[in-house]
Amino acid sequence: MPMQFIFKKLIYACCLYSIIPNLSLAQKSKVPIIIAEQGSFAVGGKILKQGGNFTLTNPLAAEGQTFHGDHAAVFYQIPQKANKWPLVFLHGAGQSKRTWESTPDGREGFQNLFLRKHFSVYLVDQPRRAAAGRSTIPTTIQPTADEYFWFSQFRLGNYPAFFENVQFPRDEASLEQFYRQMTPNTGDFDATVVSDALSALINKIQGAILVTHSQGGGPGWMTAIKNNHVKGIVAYEPYSGFVFPENEAPEPINSTGLFGPLKAQEISKTDFLKLTKIPIVLYYGDNIAEHPSDIWNKDHWRAGLEMATKFVALINQYGGNAQLIHFPKIGIYGNTHFPFTDLNNERIAEELSNWILNNQLAP
Repeated sequence: MPMQFIFKKLIYACCLYSIIPNLSLAQKSKVPIIIAEQGSFAVGGKILKQGGNFTLTNPLAAEGQTFHGDHAAVFYQIPQKANKWPLVFLHGAGQSKRTWESTPDGREGFQNLFLRKHFSVYLVDQPRRAAAGRSTIPTTIQPTADEYFWFSQFRLGNYPAFFENVQFPRDEASLEQFYRQMTPNTGDFDATVVSDALSALINKIQGAILVTHSQGGGPGWMTAIKNNHVKGIVAYEPYSGFVFPENEAPEPINSTGLFGPLKAQEISKTDFLKLTKIPIVLYYGDNIAEHPSDIWNKDHWRAGLEMATKFVALINQYGGNAQLIHFPKIGIYGNTHFPFTDLNNERIAEELSNWILNNQLAP
């Protein structure tokens, strides 16, 4: 190996230690990721046109002007020697693409973990959220104090106590990062608007594996129904938006959660059968009630897990390839609603990587 190359590597290592002092030894020793291409763009959306005529003498008047909105915002990175199918990541409620970028305590998120596995990654801010905040409908954003609710709803614990086995870092700095990760809608959530934008993205990149979280689950199913370039779906803790054929939807599932009974959405059987053509996996974490419970946050997710079980069973009944993996059942304990940012997120990433390989979606 040329001495000049060795010298450059030593300089890089010294700089890494000096400018990022809070990184762990394991993080500092990781091989740098080589990116062949990266960038960002908007995709999908609508154009509103105001009647009248635009004039330079009154440029702040709306007459005759256009408004581009309801698009998704996408940041992408393509590593050297990338696998054939990229991963498209869609966040959940109150979140943005930041949810995939890093963890609350500063470790690598799924963005980097899967770049290291040679997957191209596309991180999406859904329409009317974060960098895609230009909504075609108005809303009012109130600074509501609700963070202890989210602490409990997302199963870090029952505020102020963490769950005993939780895989969330318990230091104040990490908890502050968790709270500051929340971001509001700039217009009403609309699964059709989101799935339209996702479908436009899938068309643009000519196929991908779709990875969704929570509220993103519903738009994920809808995208695969609209677009046969979706090669597989990975859904972390979907709750609402489960679809079933007409006249085959289960009864609403009651819980002591705060949002009422969990209801299924009916679609045509023809559309539902499209979900049997691709591999699908759903993942759920820990501290979910096994039976009806007065502990509202655990019982909320019990209803979601029960609906997910029915959803997967019906897909497979019609000849599909769907799995539901409940982490405690395979010996992985303590995961919150965000398993991909928890302390064991590298193990969670390995589970997903194995599923991709087992379904022949990567070499």
